[in-house]
Amino acid sequence: MTVPTAAYSNLTLDRMSPFQWVAIGVCIILNMLDGFDVMVMAFTAPHVSSDWSLSGSELGLMLSAGLVGMAAGSLLLAPLADRFGRRTMILWCLVILTLGMASSALANNAWQLGLLRVFTGLGIGGMLACSGVITAEYASARYRSTAVALQATGYPVGATIGGLIATLILQHFSWHAVFLFGALASLLCIPLVLLLLPESLDFLMSRRPAGALERLNGLLQRMRQPRLEVLPPPPEVAPRTGYGALFTPQLRRTSLLIAASFFLHMFTFYFVLSWTPKLLVQGGMSAEQGITGGVLLNLGGMLGGSIFGWLASRYLLTRLTAGSFLLAGVSMAVFAMAGTHLQLAFPTAFVIGMALFGSMAGLYGMAPAVFDPTVRTTGLGWAIGIGRIGAILSPMTVGVMVDAGWQPANLYYLLALPLVLAMVAVLSIRLAAPR
Repeated sequence: MTVPTAAYSNLTLDRMSPFQWVAIGVCIILNMLDGFDVMVMAFTAPHVSSDWSLSGSELGLMLSAGLVGMAAGSLLLAPLADRFGRRTMILWCLVILTLGMASSALANNAWQLGLLRVFTGLGIGGMLACSGVITAEYASARYRSTAVALQATGYPVGATIGGLIATLILQHFSWHAVFLFGALASLLCIPLVLLLLPESLDFLMSRRPAGALERLNGLLQRMRQPRLEVLPPPPEVAPRTGYGALFTPQLRRTSLLIAASFFLHMFTFYFVLSWTPKLLVQGGMSAEQGITGGVLLNLGGMLGGSIFGWLASRYLLTRLTAGSFLLAGVSMAVFAMAGTHLQLAFPTAFVIGMALFGSMAGLYGMAPAVFDPTVRTTGLGWAIGIGRIGAILSPMTVGVMVDAGWQPANLYYLLALPLVLAMVAVLSIRLAAPR
């Protein structure tokens, strides 16, 4: 059976096949690699710092190096997927990730490890943009939000499982073995992608590589969809308005507020994820207990993101996001007071993770809603880009403060303040489009 091209405007899917769920499952696994990669430096920080006698500033640079690579990967590698294919780019990014992790295990000094963390981040940054697109394309309209949410949970799941495995590895081996495990995990994902992850539907329709119609019909058959007689016409490209459109009198205030919210959240978010294991050890806990604290943050994130997604359909998004920011700030103050009292510190770390991941989900939900459709992509890119700057600056800034003699508790008190400011910024935002 074949259907006219017009019946497949944007290939709107009305049901989900096992093939589609498997493709989305592979993308979730790829996002788990992101969670492990971002946290691997935090998991090994106490051991790396001890082996090389690193200062807080030097350790902060290494914690930020991976984030710099991720930002560069998103900007430089992800656009190449539109030319060569998103599945193809994912495979190349996995090669970069595998080589970067394996080489990190062989680093002889902090500068080598820092540069290798940048290189590894290139692979992660390029891969995530491609896998996110494939997740959305292979989900039906009914299940698209569910699929995107499931993929997002891959980050805390990967960080949590990675933390548990890192704890076991560090009990018997040096920190180098943790990076080797990451390289092995990335390597095993290459055959997984080759066997189970299809090429992007949008790429086949828009770029039309050799045999595009045959490949597209092969995918449609596996998705239990009717075949196409001919390729549909390429989608119309919306006119580009540029970043200048975000600073018109009508949008300037909104653009600054949403960017400030992302920056303040990411600044504290990456401080908590990157420095908590190290600061718990500095405060008197063992290295294993420090990693446990980091794992609890991500376990809380898994639950917090799910709860937030459920609540978002029932309450105003701005107020729900602001409430998450307030809960995160208060929890950080309680965590600072808890010190080394595990009975209070560990449950509080779990709540911090819930609130931080929940507020992150809120910001990603708000960003498209605060801009008119004509500048929505530009606005979202602006907000995320400014947020990434906060993520990069945070570990380095805290490293300088550690060298200056700041105590861990005082750092948590101080870094709770950006969350309060983010709450105020979020409450000041007026949604410009239906949520």
